[in-house]
Amino acid sequence: MKPVVITGTDTGVGKTVFAAGLTAALGAQYWKPVQSGLEETTDSQIVAELSKCPVLPEAYRLRRPASPHLAAEDMGLEIDLGRLDLPQVDGPLVVEGAGGVMVPLNRKTFFIDLMSRWKAPVILVARTQLGTINHTALSLKALRAAGCPLLGVAFVGTAEPDVEQTITEMCAVRHLGRLNLLADLTHETLTHDFRNIDLDAIRAAL
Repeated sequence: MKPVVITGTDTGVGKTVFAAGLTAALGAQYWKPVQSGLEETTDSQIVAELSKCPVLPEAYRLRRPASPHLAAEDMGLEIDLGRLDLPQVDGPLVVEGAGGVMVPLNRKTFFIDLMSRWKAPVILVARTQLGTINHTALSLKALRAAGCPLLGVAFVGTAEPDVEQTITEMCAVRHLGRLNLLADLTHETLTHDFRNIDLDAIRAAL
């Protein structure tokens, strides 16, 4: 099976929760290539708890909660793309990006450049809040311009049918479903809510 890459329109959009739900639904392994910020619970730890699936170690664990290029420089490092090749695993692999598509990895490379090199199907996670049409449309345009194979958009938040329809129609992109903002976020509640996601469409692309 092909790996699938989860990216977002911004930081904090809900892509880690979506990645955890997808990892569990596919019985996949999970990989976060670059983790910025180690003082709080990391994305890998969140996914391990919510998915109950294997998590691969990050290529870079950076202390500062900032853009990867700044967090790396704070530790006297420069992120080497040679360390960010997709790992070879048995079965499906869910890969989560850092922040949005245009987050810098170093002073020469954005995360979208890495996704373009990977050539793996990409799912864009977007909010349903005000402003999401602009952010989602810009992200989709950038992904297409970079030659990234788009699988679709998954939404997180309160249902906004008109907004979601506007994005999917005007951007000609597949609507993969929507996750609610879960007050009680556990493996069980996420698995139940993930029934709203079009897993058949995702599996067909992998």
